[in-house]
Amino acid sequence: MQTFSRDEMLSVVERSPTAAGAHDRDAWVGLFTADGIVNDPVGSRPHAGRGEIERFYDTFIGPRNVTFHRNVDVVCGHTVVRDVELEVEMSAKVTMRVPVHIRYDLREVGKQLRIERLAAYWELPGMIAQFMQSGIAAAPVSLHLSRALVKNQGLLGALGFAGGFRRVGAGAKATVANFMDAVATGDAAGAGRYLDREAAVTISGDDAGGQVWATALRGLRAHKYLAAGHTVAVGLEHDDWKGFGLFEFDSSRGPIKSVDVLIDPDA
Repeated sequence: MQTFSRDEMLSVVERSPTAAGAHDRDAWVGLFTADGIVNDPVGSRPHAGRGEIERFYDTFIGPRNVTFHRNVDVVCGHTVVRDVELEVEMSAKVTMRVPVHIRYDLREVGKQLRIERLAAYWELPGMIAQFMQSGIAAAPVSLHLSRALVKNQGLLGALGFAGGFRRVGAGAKATVANFMDAVATGDAAGAGRYLDREAAVTISGDDAGGQVWATALRGLRAHKYLAAGHTVAVGLEHDDWKGFGLFEFDSSRGPIKSVDVLIDPDA
């Protein structure tokens, strides 16, 4: 695979909010590979292939105005993770702000980069709670969205979206926070208590087993814990780099099954 610069990769993913803001359906869908996947939110049923991605756009992006407020971009390998807050104008009277970590996995197609997979980590129950605070103004918006879900994706697609409500939740976030606190202070034994015995730990795609992770991650700071599906996604910051962590669980009360940390010294 050709080597692409950090700026080139950021340029590719920046076309996503640009196309969304311009309501350019063809440009947005055209960013993906033919077998591309949109998993938004993680935990819901993924949308695979051009047809399903078009229907995702028609349901969630096309009918509303979405503004990206970017905090940090992490580039690692052929992956870009954006720490953003989405300002979603559902109607003239209903606007929400949704904290999100968006992961873009890129692949070269014909000497150009395309998005192979977009995974958005955000908390659907929290978004619904915020939505309901709009009171009576939320009613027509909810009806319109429900109709669009069924029209564009059918009953099974609507149920697939509702799968986003199933997530590991507060218990898993607390486990990750405890793990992070121990790692930050160099307490490898304490951190290890929160890992499954067979847990795999990778840093920037490399195996960090044998407590290599304890040395590499010492002194880090964590923020913005978001639970989506079986994953807790976390923003990371160190004196020498910024990064992003994915912590996988089988259940909210179980140990961490795997850790995937992406590091960007240029972020």
